[in-house]
Amino acid sequence: MMHESSLSDAADRLWEELPGHRVEILNGSIVVTPPPDGSHQETLTWLIEEFLRIKAREAGLRYVGGIGLWLPTGPDDYAVPDFSVVDADYKDALVEKNCYAPHVFRLVLEVTSSNWTNDTATKVDVYARANIPVYLVADRTHGEVLLYTDPVDGKYPDPTRYKRGQTVPVPESVGVTLDLSVDILLDGDD
Repeated sequence: MMHESSLSDAADRLWEELPGHRVEILNGSIVVTPPPDGSHQETLTWLIEEFLRIKAREAGLRYVGGIGLWLPTGPDDYAVPDFSVVDADYKDALVEKNCYAPHVFRLVLEVTSSNWTNDTATKVDVYARANIPVYLVADRTHGEVLLYTDPVDGKYPDPTRYKRGQTVPVPESVGVTLDLSVDILLDGDD
């Protein structure tokens, strides 16, 4: 890695060498996430079904998994959220490397994996600095869902925490009305 021409080139090489892993550059550091487990993927499938059910496309939104979010935190920084709700014309905001400008993202959601601190600390910071209006974290390690909204001066206020048995209301700023089950966000759609 020391001989790579740039951090971005090193990340590209890792992506090629580690199929199924997610490679991101957060705050100038390469972060590699292992492939997701079945429950993680069930949660994402369920989210797609829920946004389809409420006709989010008719509201001018798209809901997608695994697209790049260009970050303002460094020259090569980008994240690949598990799930995103974006404006319908998000493809017009392509920056580079299949990453899109932050202004088209209305909601990003991460389901924690083995490196959960990236989702509960690092990404809280970088998503706030990118001015992402809604950030949801399904924190499977601690059995709760964290809802961050409306960053001010590059920081989110303290999150609203939701426990098992509760539902998380998707904030109106996303552009749809939807309540999400904490249990399904944490465990997948059993």
